[in-house]
Amino acid sequence: MAVFGMVSAVSGFIKIRYLLDKAVIDNMVFRCHYRITTAILFTCCIIVTANNLIGDPISCINDGSIPMHVINTFCWITYTFTIPGQQHRQIGTDVAGPGLGNDYGQEKRYHSYYQWVPFVLFFQGLMFYVPHWVWKNMEDNKIRMITDGLRGMISVPDDYRRDRQDRILKYFVNSLNTHNGYSFAYFFCELLNFVNVIVNIFMVDKFLGGAFMSYGTDVVKFSNMDQDQRFDPMIEIFPRLTKCTFHKFGPSGSVQKHDTLCVLALNILNEKIYIFLWFWFIILATISGGAVLYSLVVIMMPTTRETIIKRSYRSGQRKEIAGLVRRLEIGDFLILHFLSQNLSTRSYSDMLQQLCSLLGASRTPSAPSTLEMNPISHPIYPPVESFGGGKETET
Repeated sequence: MAVFGMVSAVSGFIKIRYLLDKAVIDNMVFRCHYRITTAILFTCCIIVTANNLIGDPISCINDGSIPMHVINTFCWITYTFTIPGQQHRQIGTDVAGPGLGNDYGQEKRYHSYYQWVPFVLFFQGLMFYVPHWVWKNMEDNKIRMITDGLRGMISVPDDYRRDRQDRILKYFVNSLNTHNGYSFAYFFCELLNFVNVIVNIFMVDKFLGGAFMSYGTDVVKFSNMDQDQRFDPMIEIFPRLTKCTFHKFGPSGSVQKHDTLCVLALNILNEKIYIFLWFWFIILATISGGAVLYSLVVIMMPTTRETIIKRSYRSGQRKEIAGLVRRLEIGDFLILHFLSQNLSTRSYSDMLQQLCSLLGASRTPSAPSTLEMNPISHPIYPPVESFGGGKETET
């Protein structure tokens, strides 16, 4: 029951929060990293440390001359090994188990990762949360303060709604073309998500002795092979039965060597965890790479921004939206995009209609370059107080 209690605590990472409580400052791919992936890794960490699920993580047998708890502890804190050259021999006649034949002159594969699995999983969970933590601190609650009182599907009096919309509009117009640093921070953290998942793939591959890269494909090939000819690659990477060598002094003072067989029950969980992580990391890396490419297209192509705004501002004319996009830099567009995710459709449409009118979007001349290096800033409103209570400053 204690395990389920800890797992339920981790579920806080993926719970759906009400928009009234939290402002939306990222996209679904971003949330897959710091909510879903972090929760998965922390849950796996809890599972592999729960001894009541599998019993003792390691159990070794010997001739009785060494106390059982001594040999178990020794083999757990040092390492065990298998013989790769003995993997495919007949079990029961040639070898005692996969990779457990005579080790004289044979190359050994040492296994000591099982001691570190929970620590590595926990560290990976922190790694996937870091980009969100960085972005959250750099964003500094800007969207939350701007949309305070209008977030979600709440019903508010029309006078209050119009007053809040006017305040948002005044802030946006007076801070026009000053949000490029804000957008740079967001796109940097989005790129950091993609780099992070790639680093994690290579890190796990190194941790498992170079076996993780092809782990998933080997398991898929294994499932498609004939029953009599196939060999489970999960057993080769996560052996359930291994050997351990223990040396001690005998009665005459000479060094005695004791070979023991150890059952690694923990590997029953490890093999399932890492085959799941292999597929999840591949999926996550793919959609994260797609998100980075999509953001690059948004930055370089104003027509893409027009399409995005049109999806939320359905009543707007194409010419009107195109003119608005010409007046906005990429940082301004990102602010508008987040506003569309936090405001009701009615509030967002009304605000965008007024914004087009104020900026004279329909009378705007030809578009600037796609890199938008020459900002156009014509404040219309006098400076207003910020949503935090003091003078408005760029964050």
